[in-house]
Amino acid sequence: MRAQCDPIAAACERHIMSKYISDGQAYRALLSGSDVAEFETTLLGGNTYRIAACSGTSDSNLIFKIFDEEKNLLFSNADYSNAPYWDFSLQNTMILTIEATLDITRSSSGCAVLVIGFER
Repeated sequence: MRAQCDPIAAACERHIMSKYISDGQAYRALLSGSDVAEFETTLLGGNTYRIAACSGTSDSNLIFKIFDEEKNLLFSNADYSNAPYWDFSLQNTMILTIEATLDITRSSSGCAVLVIGFER
């Protein structure tokens, strides 16, 4: 899976590199149809972050949702035309769950990649 997802991860990094520093990880999953990939991450309070989500070589193929520890929905890019990234600030350290699914109107299978960066 790593080799299959590497080009997508590299393409997704372009959303991070200008203003943000990558956390050094690319969260990856192979998806088909209505599969849901779930990623967990801890983000530190007092920082501004960008989460970029990609599948394939064009933007907007991947829907991602961000939940807090109580599973409250904090953000869904589906509300923003499947925007490929989201910027946000945290006051407190939080454990977040990020769910990714393919937009099946645009892609029926593929590699989902999430990249997280923090502001320089």
